[in-house]
Amino acid sequence: MITFEAVRKQFPDGTVAVEHLDLELPTGQITVFVGPSGCGKTTSLRMINRMVEPTAGRVTIDGEDVRGKDPAALRRGIGYVIQHAGLFPHKTVLDNVLTVPKLVGRGRQRQVALELLERVGLPAAFADRYPAQLSGGQQQRVGVARALAADPPVMLMDEPFSAVDPVVRGQLQEEFLRLQGELGKTIAVVTHDVDEAITLGDRIAVFRQGGHLAQVGSPRDLLTKPADDFVRTFVGRDRGYRGLSFEGLDGLPVRPLTDARAAQLVLDGDGRPVGVDGFRAGDSLRTVVDLALTSPLGIAVQVDDRGRATGIVHHHDVVDLLEERR
Repeated sequence: MITFEAVRKQFPDGTVAVEHLDLELPTGQITVFVGPSGCGKTTSLRMINRMVEPTAGRVTIDGEDVRGKDPAALRRGIGYVIQHAGLFPHKTVLDNVLTVPKLVGRGRQRQVALELLERVGLPAAFADRYPAQLSGGQQQRVGVARALAADPPVMLMDEPFSAVDPVVRGQLQEEFLRLQGELGKTIAVVTHDVDEAITLGDRIAVFRQGGHLAQVGSPRDLLTKPADDFVRTFVGRDRGYRGLSFEGLDGLPVRPLTDARAAQLVLDGDGRPVGVDGFRAGDSLRTVVDLALTSPLGIAVQVDDRGRATGIVHHHDVVDLLEERR
């Protein structure tokens, strides 16, 4: 567990970046720091690996004050991913990933690095390429692989996916969550994007200007129980819509394919809908709302695990359910 205890950071020019921060980052979870520019979220992140030293208070990892550790040794045991990946341009992809394992003398270095590249979605053929030969999304994948190379229990990520386009960003977020499901690291992520915070975070820490912590909680808490007007405004007026991501489909009527609206669907030879996406039983209510309200037919199509249509939901049924849950 990472803990901030009454942490304060004041720079020599008098600027207070962080003020009396008390915060716990649970072991094995993703905690996202979010807030407007200049609110102290990146400064707080960097105090974990001593890239920034606190003026007062202390930061601990598993109860041990990080200031009691040699900074270089501390950082070798903490994965760090930044915007634009921060790769060494003169080194190959493989050598970038091997940076920390070579420093700490881990065995099977090359094999571990190749396995990590595959784990983040890059084939071994990329190992001998240079960063300039990769797309932005591929560079970020290498950055994540490098951060994982020494198998650190803690990872810090500062705006890790902000430099890529929205489509690639979504893919990287999904890949990252898949990896976290396998590895269970303790991760702190900085972002200014509320949607990204909600997507990635087990817990979200909202910072306000002046380095004050405004609210800490689950994504659902943030959307349904904002602590004050600042959090309410920062999360946005569409927080209710975003909150549908955490609502299940209980009570949503699924009509059979014999329904009149279903007659307009085009299905392929295996019964899969053509030209439209479908939802599955375990999806969120937000997914169904998106599909029903953007469909020219005014319906969302339910599919099974093989993608075959099994029923439909009318958009007005979705509206009725939302009205019932108000």
